[in-house]
Amino acid sequence: MNKLIVGFLLAMAPLFGMASGGAHLDDADIDLGDQASLQRGAKYFVNYCLSCHSAKFQRYNRTAKDLGLTEDEVKENLMFTTDKIGETMTVAMDSQDASNWFGVIPPDLSVIARARGVDWIYTYLRSFYIDETRPFGVNNVVFPDVGMPHVFWKLQGTQKAVFEEHDGQKVFEKFEQVTPGTLSPAEFDAAMRDLTAFLSYVGEPIQMERKRLGIWVLLFIAVFFVLAYLLKKEYWKDVH
Repeated sequence: MNKLIVGFLLAMAPLFGMASGGAHLDDADIDLGDQASLQRGAKYFVNYCLSCHSAKFQRYNRTAKDLGLTEDEVKENLMFTTDKIGETMTVAMDSQDASNWFGVIPPDLSVIARARGVDWIYTYLRSFYIDETRPFGVNNVVFPDVGMPHVFWKLQGTQKAVFEEHDGQKVFEKFEQVTPGTLSPAEFDAAMRDLTAFLSYVGEPIQMERKRLGIWVLLFIAVFFVLAYLLKKEYWKDVH
């Protein structure tokens, strides 16, 4: 029974995550069948996220297999915290140090896509803005007063948020670019889409195979239904 309850909560978690924030969420439009996108997302994850956030339920050798990479390619380009291909994506940062620096221990991101939803993640990553009142000088429209610095600021540049008063409440209207990043807005959106896709994959590595198998299961059920109906008619024809 406990497993059923946990499974139900995990299935419903993205809905809760989307409902928890007041900001509009943009459509992530990820494609988990695009291995190149997942490979780029893995690159962004290990270079910008893995220094603070772990993905302790994901193994490097599983990532290599699913993303169409060799183990040598993963060792050379994606493994910075261990030299064992069978290890999980953990971080070297001490939890007590992280708590002292950020005020909270950075959460593990293994199932963040299932907990928050891909639209939430995609919008969140693109919604940091300048706020000098915050410890790191930035805030986030999707996650107000977030304790995380804007680690992608060199790629995105900096932006300010424009708010307007509506019925006595401050409502977000738009972003205005302050300084440019190394990527254009379209390129940065594509990069965050790749990262979101990778986090979605990490949350359930088997999901593409599950969906492929699901089609065959539905076809089997459809054929079985026809056969069962014909058998029922044959069995009951003399009774009626």
